[in-house]
Amino acid sequence: MIRKEMIAMLLAGGQGSRLGVLTSNVAKPAVAFGGKYRIIDFPLSNCVNSGIDTVGVLTQYQPLRLNTHIGIGIPWDLDKNVGGVTVLPPYEKSTSSEWYTGTANAIYQNLSYMELYNPEYVLILSGDHIYKMDYEVMLDFHKSNNADVTIAAMPVPMEEAKRFGIVIADENKKITDFEEKPENPRSNLASMGIYIFSWKALKEALVTLKDQNNCDFGKHIIPYCHEKGQRLFAYEYNGYWKDVGTLGSYWEANMELIDLIPEFNLYEEYWKIYTNSDQITPQFISGESVVEKSLIGEGSNICGEVHSSVIGPGVSIGKGSIVKDSIIMSGVTIGENTVIDRAIIAEDTVIGDSVEIGIGEEKPNKMNEKVYAFGLATIGENSVVPDHVKIGKNTAISGVTTAADYPDGLLDSGESIIKAGEE
Repeated sequence: MIRKEMIAMLLAGGQGSRLGVLTSNVAKPAVAFGGKYRIIDFPLSNCVNSGIDTVGVLTQYQPLRLNTHIGIGIPWDLDKNVGGVTVLPPYEKSTSSEWYTGTANAIYQNLSYMELYNPEYVLILSGDHIYKMDYEVMLDFHKSNNADVTIAAMPVPMEEAKRFGIVIADENKKITDFEEKPENPRSNLASMGIYIFSWKALKEALVTLKDQNNCDFGKHIIPYCHEKGQRLFAYEYNGYWKDVGTLGSYWEANMELIDLIPEFNLYEEYWKIYTNSDQITPQFISGESVVEKSLIGEGSNICGEVHSSVIGPGVSIGKGSIVKDSIIMSGVTIGENTVIDRAIIAEDTVIGDSVEIGIGEEKPNKMNEKVYAFGLATIGENSVVPDHVKIGKNTAISGVTTAADYPDGLLDSGESIIKAGEE
């Protein structure tokens, strides 16, 4: 019988609705990040670098691009005969077809996959955070405390603690209590949604709570283990960790990559970030172009100016155009004499000539002011913006737009154009 000491279950089914048009056709973990990567590359690379060679990736919402990206796991050296990476979508059973209804329900529906490997420990991960972590060190902590459950937690400023699930632990890091988004937090240790379970404890909790509606780790499984008197410990993590769940945090995390001394280093030899990338031609930067403090993807053709931006592979920027403080994903074409300021432009979009994006005063977005905020202009993948139009801040565009969609050639701050068939 196969026996693996620890396997990882990576939850990658989330829609990521707070990323707006960026996730209308793609699951959040498959969203591009840092030019050439996708968000899921970070937890997958952490697994490889931590010596974990068996990873189940649980997909649900718009899984196609994620499945294609992961493939059989070759870039992460996870193309193993025994173990490796396995994509686990919800599947039809003889009696019913069940979507995953919560994080723990998704894991419960894959009990038979985990039983294949008869693991001693199961690592539960989320597919939508940017960080580097050695899970082996966390496992050593789990073993040394003879724990049933270890929760990775990081200190956050006390004033922000009420946004998180908070763990309360004694001086030995043994967890004594939890608070889900407390009004008056008693601790500043926030759960990162990374758990190591001893297999027996996990299985028992999942089976017992299998009929719980929308069964979730933070709300149901962890409190259940705590009530049963199991040994729960908090593993304190102090490195870089970013939840890129909003357009603002996603934009910020990308911009931090181009700081002179980036807090998050993509290029460390001993902790590589692996990705599935096409081998494309080198980038071309013309004699009259200006590029400063930016990441430029391979195969890009830059004939204008790029300042403090993250440019994906295969992007074309025409003569006289200026891009600043922006994220331009792969395959985007930008015409000539266009100015783009504080925008996120998704894959394979075409921006015309003499366009101005990110102009004027900020106004709240009328369609969804919580999502389209931070002064950003956000344009979904495969969109088209015609020549000679102006686009304000806190705006959203999705689909093929024409001059007729812009009254007086303007999409004012706070307005949106979402074409039929788009989210």
